[in-house]
Amino acid sequence: MAATNTMETPSAPPAAAEASVPQARRGLPPNTAPVAALLLTVAIWAGFALSARALSSSTLLPADAALLRFGLPLVILAPALWRRRRQLAAVRPAAALKIVCGAGVPFFLAAMYGGALTSAAFVGSLIPGMVPLFVSAIMVASGRGAPRGTQAAGLVLIAAGAVTLVGRHTVALDAGVLLGSGMLLVASGLWALYTVGLKEIGLDPVGSIGVLCLPSFAVLALLVLSGALPTGFADAAVRDIALFAVVQGLGVGLAAGLLYAFAIRRLGAERASVTGSLSPVLVVLLAVWLLDESPTLAVLAGVPLITAGVVLANRRPRRLRFLRSARSLRRKVIADA
Repeated sequence: MAATNTMETPSAPPAAAEASVPQARRGLPPNTAPVAALLLTVAIWAGFALSARALSSSTLLPADAALLRFGLPLVILAPALWRRRRQLAAVRPAAALKIVCGAGVPFFLAAMYGGALTSAAFVGSLIPGMVPLFVSAIMVASGRGAPRGTQAAGLVLIAAGAVTLVGRHTVALDAGVLLGSGMLLVASGLWALYTVGLKEIGLDPVGSIGVLCLPSFAVLALLVLSGALPTGFADAAVRDIALFAVVQGLGVGLAAGLLYAFAIRRLGAERASVTGSLSPVLVVLLAVWLLDESPTLAVLAGVPLITAGVVLANRRPRRLRFLRSARSLRRKVIADA
């Protein structure tokens, strides 16, 4: 959301006058807030990857975790969503479909089942790691130009890292891991749709959560009530319910939803998707610590390739950075005039 500028008056005390100075004039880069939001989102995504793997050993089923994921944000944000009901109803169906498919029930179930068949390292690497490739493909298909230079080289490294992760299981014909990896790649492609859709709908972060969670929870409830998706809430341990409520409902559903939507609006789909792919290393480290996973040689080789690709893909030519900084400064000067 655009921030409201406070006009400085002669009678304002020094502290107030300093607070009214734009962020760029205080020596902070203009993208400090969205980048910080994206880094927090990456940390929450790491928790999502760990929970996707931990679900296979918990007393909850994927449908139970999904109900917590989409239901809790609706309960907490109900008054705010009601005030935005006209804006929600005005969202174009095509953009809303990208949101609902990209991060709703199809994505969630693909990620959960894929995580149950593989490892936390696979979830944390393949889902966010492949998003820049899918986003770039969507941009090319829509006529917005192909990536060039270091960005293209970074995307090649990301693809090489993914092949390294999955390659040895192809040779060994490990059907379970291959199926799980395929589902994680589907989830990554869906998340790319969500990333692009967030930029298209033009709603604030709260409204973006409403577009995602309202139809997703409704579809999920129908699938559970009809028996198409089994549920295990009645026999689930309270500890598991509390854990997934915090990680999925409050963390991924609410906090990450708000932060990621804010970052997309300020940074754009391509840059946000690339920066967010820095989560694989964090996921691997946490999986070793919390889940006692032992990283294989493929993981030790593939994750650094993905990370190196992320760093390259996130670089911009110096001239392009200068032009964007000049445009940003000009807009600020006009807004403050």
